[in-house]
Amino acid sequence: MGITSAIVLFAVLWFMTFLVVIPFRIQTQGDLGEIVPGTQAGAPEHHHLKKKAWITTAIASVLWVICAFVIFSGILTVRDFDFFDRLGPRPTLEQSVPAEQ
Repeated sequence: MGITSAIVLFAVLWFMTFLVVIPFRIQTQGDLGEIVPGTQAGAPEHHHLKKKAWITTAIASVLWVICAFVIFSGILTVRDFDFFDRLGPRPTLEQSVPAEQ
């Protein structure tokens, strides 16, 4: 995994986690009984986005470390997801070692 793919993996994990964390502990105008005229009652009054962004960063970092470990260790490879054998046969040990001259 290169630096670019590591950054992209972290960004994807961060945004997916953020979308899960956003609805937790949100206080709407309807919950507080202070509805501003012209807005919906479900509009957020206290959203705590800075705190949620830090929580998201912590969770995404842990998930990224787990994913990076799985990728670098070789526990899962692309061939493990080749259900239709489109990558061809796996190379044998003789094919992967260069011949001596």
